[in-house]
Amino acid sequence: MGQLPTQETHEESLSGISYAWRWAVDYNRIFVSALFILAITALLFSILYYGTQFKRITLIADGVTTELLTTKSEVKEIIDAYQKTIGPYDVISEPLDRKITNGLTIKIERAFPVTITADGNSSEVFTVPGNVSQILAQVGIAINESDKVYPSLTSSIQSSVEIKVVRVNRVVEETEHALPYETIKKEDENLLKGKQQVVQSGKAGLLVKKVEKVYEDGVLVSEQIITRTVEEKSKAHIVAIGTKPPPKPVTNAVALLSAESQEVTVGGMTLGVKGILKNVSLTAYTAGFESTGKNPDHPQYGITFTGTTVMEGRTIAVDPDVIPLGWWVYIDGFGFRRAEDVGSAIKGKKIDIYFESLAYANKFGRKRGYTVYVIGPKKPAVN
Repeated sequence: MGQLPTQETHEESLSGISYAWRWAVDYNRIFVSALFILAITALLFSILYYGTQFKRITLIADGVTTELLTTKSEVKEIIDAYQKTIGPYDVISEPLDRKITNGLTIKIERAFPVTITADGNSSEVFTVPGNVSQILAQVGIAINESDKVYPSLTSSIQSSVEIKVVRVNRVVEETEHALPYETIKKEDENLLKGKQQVVQSGKAGLLVKKVEKVYEDGVLVSEQIITRTVEEKSKAHIVAIGTKPPPKPVTNAVALLSAESQEVTVGGMTLGVKGILKNVSLTAYTAGFESTGKNPDHPQYGITFTGTTVMEGRTIAVDPDVIPLGWWVYIDGFGFRRAEDVGSAIKGKKIDIYFESLAYANKFGRKRGYTVYVIGPKKPAVN
C-alpha cells in the first residue's frame, strides 16, 4: 500500500501566529525606544540652546557686588533692568551699548563733589574715587615738581574733600654790596708833627651775593644765600701821620734873617725881605728815581716833604735851618721859588731847584755864587 501524505498539525499553525505577534511587539518596543531617545535628544538640545542664552556677570554698584545670570544682550539693559540711576558725573566701566558676554564685570562709580583751590581760584568739580594726582589731571591742572599739594598726590580720595595746590617758585637773584675799606694810619718820621698826608686813597670793594628766594603763591616765604663772591677787593685808606718835630727857628747867623723886613730892589722890583744869602750853591733835581729813589707807581711820587706836589717854577729843596719851609725866596736869574722840600745833601747855603726834565737837571750841574733873597711865607705881589 501506498504511503499517506504527511499533514501539518495544529501546533505548527499556532507557532506562526505567535511569531508574528512577537515581531510586532518587538517592533513596537524599538519604535517606542526610538521615540524616547528622540524626545530626550530634543530636550537636551533645548536645554543646551536655552543654556547658551544665559550669561553670568558681576554688577558692582553703591558698594554692593551682585552676581547675575541674565539673558540681556547690552549693558544698558542691565542698568535699566536693575533700576540703577546714572548721574551726569557717574562713571560706568563699560559703554552702555556693549554686548553682554559671560564673565563681564560692570562697575558703577558714583561721583562726588571736590573743591580744588589752585592759581588763586577755587572751584567745585565732580569726580569718582581716585588719588589726588588723577583728579587734578582730570580737570587739567598741571603740577610742577616744586609745587606743594594738600593732600599729597598719592592720597586716595573717596568722598568730598578740599584739594589745595600751592605754587612754589624759586628765583635766584644776584645782589651787589660794597665792601668797606679800612683806614690805616702810619707814623712818618719825614713828615712834620701835626701834619697828615694821604699815602693811598681808600676804595670800597665789591661783593656779589647769589640769593635763592622761594615764593609760595607769589608770596616770599624764605631766602637763602647760595654763594658769596668778592668781585673786587677793597683798598685800604693809608694816612701818614707826621712825627718829625717842627724845624727850629732860624738862628743860623749865616742866614742873616731878621724879625722885621727890609726893602731891597732886585731886577727893578722892590721887595720886603727877611734876609739876604750870599754865595749860595744851586743844584737841580726831578721827582724821578735818580733824585728821590721813587718810581711813578710809588704812592709818594712827586710829593714834597711839606705834602705839596712838586711844580717846576715854584718848588725848591732847602735846609730848614737856613730857610724856613713854606717861605718864598727870590733867586737871581731864576725868580720866585718856595721852600717846599728837603734833601739829605741840602745843608747850609745850598738850594736844589725842581725841574721836570731829567736831562735838563743833569745838565744843570752845580752853580755857585748866587744871591738869594728870603722873603717870608707870603709871595709878594709884583706889579
